[in-house]
Amino acid sequence: MQHPNKKQREQQAKILAELPKEEREERARLFRFVNASFIYHTKAVALKPTETDFKEWLIGLPEDTRIDMEVIGFALGKDNIFFHRYVLEKNDIGMVEWLKNHLSEDDYSEYCKLIEARKKLDQDF
Repeated sequence: MQHPNKKQREQQAKILAELPKEEREERARLFRFVNASFIYHTKAVALKPTETDFKEWLIGLPEDTRIDMEVIGFALGKDNIFFHRYVLEKNDIGMVEWLKNHLSEDDYSEYCKLIEARKKLDQDF
């Protein structure tokens, strides 16, 4: 999946071209993950999250994070990717399902492997 911004696409293409051939596919796959995630999160902006959404989201945060986000406030906090994900999930647009529908089968499989590896790391700490 390509980045929607032309300048970003060109920068990614340049980076890939400069890499040794054996490293290109792995980096290209990571770019596709990032690009798909970026596109997913931009969908939250189109939903026009409200201050009510923000207050609902705050309730579920750990206390220290909630306090920090309350200080930041809705005007700045509405750009937080975790808030975006909350708004999208609230509107039945789940990230995992969205990625499954927008990445190739191979890329999605690799994405799932990364997620599982991350979960294992988190459990080890």
